[in-house]
Amino acid sequence: MRSRSDDFGDAAIVVITFSAPEQALRHRQERLTPLQILVDEERNSYRAYGLGRGRVWNVWGPKVWLAYARLLLSGERFRRPVDDTMQLGGDVVVGSDGTISFLFRSEGPADRPTVDELVAAVHER
Repeated sequence: MRSRSDDFGDAAIVVITFSAPEQALRHRQERLTPLQILVDEERNSYRAYGLGRGRVWNVWGPKVWLAYARLLLSGERFRRPVDDTMQLGGDVVVGSDGTISFLFRSEGPADRPTVDELVAAVHER
């Protein structure tokens, strides 16, 4: 699968995680290079963007198991979660003036906007 990072133009793509710094670095090296990664162990940014806690059914329900099955079928190996699996994530596009032009709050780990939606939001800012 080709990288879509060029589609974002000059926008900075930053991943924010609450993982311990050493775990975040390992994850970046394995999956997120060349993206920037910021560690927010206190989850201040999660609270600021209204990213709450998930419900068990949304976090460990059929949609999530289906997503994991697809990953396993594509050759990924299962890794035991080491972080808080109930913390929900999201995707945010922030303009250079600090204005939020796109905010997506996930309802579970398999709930994400498409790359096309994120690219469109970046170009509309």
